[in-house]
Amino acid sequence: MKIALPNDRGQVNQHFGRSEEFVIFEMSGQEIKSRETVSTATLQHNHEGLAELFKNKGVDVLILGGVGPRAIQALQQYGLQVITGASGNVEEVARAYARGELVSRGSICDHGHGHGSHCHHGPGCH
Repeated sequence: MKIALPNDRGQVNQHFGRSEEFVIFEMSGQEIKSRETVSTATLQHNHEGLAELFKNKGVDVLILGGVGPRAIQALQQYGLQVITGASGNVEEVARAYARGELVSRGSICDHGHGHGSHCHHGPGCH
């Protein structure tokens, strides 16, 4: 199974749409088999482009902090499972998911806003 998380200096980036890189872990049971860092700087706020990238990389699950409903929908249309509301060290979060300890909170940010806006309704937005 492959799990992707938005990475910000080893922590889950709380703003999906502004994440400049993701870490993709290939899991073997509860252990990390391999780790790949992927730059997404040119795909910020491009939900379909990100979904296509993850699908092409063989990702099964995205574990995110803050994310909006349109981003979730785009990811799910590509057959990707989305877990939201995560925070902490990316490796620890990936292992927690493999142990069945993460529960998705759904959309963290449910309003639209421009690229220059900031979300103040939770840990982050799409």
